[in-house]
Amino acid sequence: MAWFYALISVAAVSLISLVGVFTLPVKREKMEKILIYLVSLSAGTLLGDVFIHLIPEAYGFDVDPVSISLFILGGILFFFVLEKFIHWHHCHKVVCEKHPHPFSYTVLAGDSVHNFIDGMIIGASYLVSVPVGIATTIAVIFHEIPQEIGNFGSLVYGGFSRVKALFLNFVSALTAVAGVVLVLILGVNADSLINFLIPFAAGGFIYIASSDLIPELHKDTRLTRSAIQLATFAAGIAIMFILTFLEK
Repeated sequence: MAWFYALISVAAVSLISLVGVFTLPVKREKMEKILIYLVSLSAGTLLGDVFIHLIPEAYGFDVDPVSISLFILGGILFFFVLEKFIHWHHCHKVVCEKHPHPFSYTVLAGDSVHNFIDGMIIGASYLVSVPVGIATTIAVIFHEIPQEIGNFGSLVYGGFSRVKALFLNFVSALTAVAGVVLVLILGVNADSLINFLIPFAAGGFIYIASSDLIPELHKDTRLTRSAIQLATFAAGIAIMFILTFLEK
């Protein structure tokens, strides 16, 4: 029974990654104007997720606080090395559909880790009971919507076509299925893996938001556009904060 409900739940969560489909009718010129604001929304939701959800949850584990900090730093270092590797194998031509910005791949990697953790959390909650699993799934869905919108915008801004960005975002979302399957197979033995992955993902999100997304926002210094960037950045953080009340 837990397998059935958990797999249905994670399938529903994965479909949220296709939220960008609603932008397909939008004209290219108009889409290009709002992309940078989706990038700022993405940066805000990532950092809001880190400091409002992931880090407080990580420090709630029965784990040495210094170890949690080291896991966070490990996530930052891992994504630093990953992006270096991507740059080494990048052709360095002008950003376009055939040559996306390297940070697009880093965003995909970070999203994959996060979705894997979501899958593990959903699986673990169904091991407790079906009602707990359903409540956790609803919380994850609320959590995923703004983040997937921001991720989609970041991928398109980075050079992917909207269709390809939708496809890659969906593929990265499917790692949640792997997370569910792993937890249901391991059972309670998966707790130690979750204890490591949550602060590790927090470090990855800090790196992506601070090293990749925020520098893109600084490229446009016009007052009005900067003010809108600030507003959408703050909105991303505010959404993550509001979700703390909905998840209770």
